[in-house]
Amino acid sequence: MSSMTKTTHTHHQINGHSLPQPCPHLAEFRSKNGSKPFRALQDCLRVKPPGGRASIRRDPDEVPRCAACAGSVHSRLYACVTCAAVHCHAPSGLSHASAHAESMPPGHEIAVDVDRAELFCCACRDQVYDCDFDAAVVLAQTAASTTSSAIQQYAPENLRKRRRIDYKPWSPDFREQVIVGKNSSLLHGRTPSDLPWGLRGLNNLGNTCFMNSVLQALLHTPPLRNYFLSDRHNRYFCQKKSNADKKNAGNSGGNTTAASLCLACDMDATFSAVFSGDRKPYSPAKFLYSWWQYAANLASYEQQDAHEFFISMLDGIHEKVEKDGRKPGSQGTGDCCVAHRVFSGILRSDVMCMACGFTSTTYDPCVDISLDLEPNQGGSAKTVSTKSSPCNGSAECMNSGQNCGTSTLVGCLDRFTRPERLGSDQKFFCKQCQVRQESLKQMSIRKLPLVSCFHIKRFEHSSIRKMSRKVDRYLQFPFLLDMAPYLSSSILRSRFGNRILPFDGDEPEAPNELCSEFELFAVVTHTGKLDAGHYVTYLRLSNQWYKCDDAWITQVNEDIVRAAQGYMMFYVQKMLFYKASEKQGSA
Repeated sequence: MSSMTKTTHTHHQINGHSLPQPCPHLAEFRSKNGSKPFRALQDCLRVKPPGGRASIRRDPDEVPRCAACAGSVHSRLYACVTCAAVHCHAPSGLSHASAHAESMPPGHEIAVDVDRAELFCCACRDQVYDCDFDAAVVLAQTAASTTSSAIQQYAPENLRKRRRIDYKPWSPDFREQVIVGKNSSLLHGRTPSDLPWGLRGLNNLGNTCFMNSVLQALLHTPPLRNYFLSDRHNRYFCQKKSNADKKNAGNSGGNTTAASLCLACDMDATFSAVFSGDRKPYSPAKFLYSWWQYAANLASYEQQDAHEFFISMLDGIHEKVEKDGRKPGSQGTGDCCVAHRVFSGILRSDVMCMACGFTSTTYDPCVDISLDLEPNQGGSAKTVSTKSSPCNGSAECMNSGQNCGTSTLVGCLDRFTRPERLGSDQKFFCKQCQVRQESLKQMSIRKLPLVSCFHIKRFEHSSIRKMSRKVDRYLQFPFLLDMAPYLSSSILRSRFGNRILPFDGDEPEAPNELCSEFELFAVVTHTGKLDAGHYVTYLRLSNQWYKCDDAWITQVNEDIVRAAQGYMMFYVQKMLFYKASEKQGSA
């Protein structure tokens, strides 16, 4: 078929512009067969590695060849959707695929690329698009290692764009093998009974190390682990209720997708899989898919921020539980879902008028504390040896003073709770003076959570310079942390002595029921650049540290953890008393 004939079939003119027209052969094929062949084709697709490119399933030793010329290298191969015959096609040369379509009765024009799983019209000699076929390929990619029956309920519009990036697993070179062998020990030589329960790698589904690193920390958060493993959230009962809500929402014209979405159910399924005793790496594809449903603006295979994922995931769990049935009298302080019961604390902010001393006090719930690195000026940052700091005197480090020296987590907390004089452009309205006055602001912690998460602000964005960069300065963090100096009671006592003055709007002083001593159990690190980095998690299980690098799990010594470039640190209360079914005392 000549190119002129092809143009006549696929284009028409409107106002002098040539616009594409749907392929008539695909339309005829759909009118006769519907979408059943494409849905059946989903079972013939394979995705290897998980999250990678889809292709036609075949035996590992089988090399597909053209049925006419036995070629397999120089041309693309296409399998006829009707008879499964494989033929080659060269864009500027001979096309046995087109010859096959011309020699057969009508209906053999549509074929599938063997290596890329893309639709192709052999008569038009061009790729064609079908939404049902593309949805089948996306579902196969998303649920490569999990059951796809739950995913087939709905396919979001933001997943219709097909991914084009292949995941390449890490293969250590000689230098990296020496480093790994010196500082860690592989787990393959140990029996499963010797390993901590629930220690299992997570497959990278395509730039999803940000999700894997946070999931590893959450899967081994003691209160969260106890909650899900004691069946406090039964996903089967929850889904049964959601199906009833979905039916009601459909009858009333509501959003049926929102009614069936539950991140807590997917978290429960992930806990069950990780703690099943199976040591093979697990693919959290269903959890990723559901998170995409909740955070549609982040649904892509691009690298995301681990801290942003952490906040978004907790909000997703909280929103679902809160919508299903919020407890009477809840003040939004973390008592309505397990995510907030574990991570939620309360921050206190005091703004004091420098003219009359009047203080305005506000309370804000939080699930983490974001800390600025101490400024590297005036001797506030000490120089450390290259053994413990990533700054090694390179040109990049010498040109960026922010990356040299060291900071401490304790120093960052001291700076967070230190009184700060607000500038003249930030004057607040004093109720006592009845005018705007300069003021002092001081933050403190009114109520400690069961698990404290500290986020280090390593990614800086300048609106003036219109640029972003990462701060690679080394941060020292303790394995045992006493939070007592940062509590509101301690801050006020140091400010006023033993005379605690009740401020306007302050609630009666109540002792913090929880212990102020915390113990480090997880560290999420980020290596590389701002737009091309990698997340890894270090876990402390049974008094031993393990490095979780996606599917790779290695045992490491404590010095490796101390030298890591911490991005998120998770601390659990040392003397933990926790009942998942009981409400914590209000602040």
